[in-house]
Amino acid sequence: LPSAERELIFPKLEFVRLRVHHLLHEVGDALKSVYFSNSGMISILSVFPNGKSVEVGLVGKEGFVGLPLLVGFRTAPTRAISQLSATAFRMDAGTLTSLLPKCPVLERSLLQYSQIFTMEITQIAACNRLHEVEERLARWLLMCADRIDSNELALTQEFLSQMLGTRRSSVTVSAGILQKAGMIAYNRGDVKIIDRGKLEDAACECYALMQRQRRRWRGEAE
Repeated sequence: LPSAERELIFPKLEFVRLRVHHLLHEVGDALKSVYFSNSGMISILSVFPNGKSVEVGLVGKEGFVGLPLLVGFRTAPTRAISQLSATAFRMDAGTLTSLLPKCPVLERSLLQYSQIFTMEITQIAACNRLHEVEERLARWLLMCADRIDSNELALTQEFLSQMLGTRRSSVTVSAGILQKAGMIAYNRGDVKIIDRGKLEDAACECYALMQRQRRRWRGEAE
C-alpha cells in the first residue's frame, strides 16, 4: 500500500490469534469485523437447513474475510471458521467501509481478491460434481499447502470428509491411494506432502486451471 493508505489503515488493525475451530461468523450474522489473514487457514462453509455443511472456499495468508462489505452488504451468507491455528489482523467493519473511499489501492486489491475467490468457488463447485474423491483430495491438499506455506497439515479424516462433502470411508480409501503412490504420508490426523509433483499430476485439472487464471489476472493487473 502507498504510505498515505498505510497511515490510515495500520493504526486500525488489531493482531489476533485464532484457535482451531474459532468461529469468525455464522450464516446470517451481521459482519461486525473483517479479517486480513496472516497465517493458518480459514474455511468458508455453505451450511444447509439440516445442519450439514461443505467447504466452498479456503482463505490463507493471501486472503480476506468480509467480502460482502465491499459492495454494501452487511450480513454473512456463509460460515467462516478457522480450521488450523491462525493469526490475522482484525478491523471493525464500519471502520473499513469508512476508510475504503480514502484508500483506492486497498479497495482495488480487495475487489480483485473477491474476483479470484469467486473464480475458485465456481471451480470447486464444478470439481465436487465431476471429479473422483482422490482427485479432489489431491487438489484440496495442494490448495491448503499453498495457503499455509507448508507441506505438513494437521487434518483428521472426519475433517477431510466434511471439507470434501463425502463419506469418511471414501476419504480413507482415497488417502490410502495417494499414500501408496508415495505422494503423501498420512498418520493419526497428520498429512505430509511427500512428492508435490506427483500430487499435482494426481489432482484433477481444477487446480491447474485455478493457478493459471490467477497468474493471468496478476499479469493483467500489473
